[in-house]
Amino acid sequence: VKVKIPFGNKYLDAIFSVPEKKSTYGVILTHGAGGDMNFPHLVSLATYLASHGVLSLRFTCKGLNIAYRTKAFKTVVEYLKLSDDYKLPGVFLAGRSMGSRAAASVIRQLSQDDNDDDFIQGLVCISYPLHRPKLQSKLRDEDLLSIRCPVLFVSGSADEMCEQQLLEGVVSKMRAPKKIHWIDKANHGMAVKGRTTDDVMEEINAHVFSWLRENIELEHK
Repeated sequence: VKVKIPFGNKYLDAIFSVPEKKSTYGVILTHGAGGDMNFPHLVSLATYLASHGVLSLRFTCKGLNIAYRTKAFKTVVEYLKLSDDYKLPGVFLAGRSMGSRAAASVIRQLSQDDNDDDFIQGLVCISYPLHRPKLQSKLRDEDLLSIRCPVLFVSGSADEMCEQQLLEGVVSKMRAPKKIHWIDKANHGMAVKGRTTDDVMEEINAHVFSWLRENIELEHK
């Protein structure tokens, strides 16, 4: 289902992947610095989640300014929260690369607001860009360290923007419940020599879904 989400004097293009049965939870997904909501990894994940009963909303926000991207993501969260078509008790935010930075930034901002009402259940970071290539001294970890909701990182062990040891160090300092799933030998774009994109995406999709399910079940206990 294609929708246009009002954003200032513009609109954000977005697509709902709707499960056959009414879903209780949703996931909002966005892309990295390049690409858009039709980036194959996002389409693959959204389709997989919808086929397993989780509503997915993926959107496009061009622009390389992180504050702008965060604002757009926040607008989409509000849109879904107020949606009459899909009344959801909670949502998980997910992003690829820069999109995961924007998602983390939204969660940090919303948790600082007084009206934080548990609508956001967790965060999925695919290829989180912890640092620029070859610039390991400047870590983008401030949002991560202030988050309290569950966080899943899916990163390639050969990601040039997220050195394994550095991410493990940041994660050990995080107060939130967290997990890292390493895709062996994958780079920042999740390419692995000797494996097809579909094969890698199957691993990512299944892992994201099982983590979501775990966290939804924990919530219901």
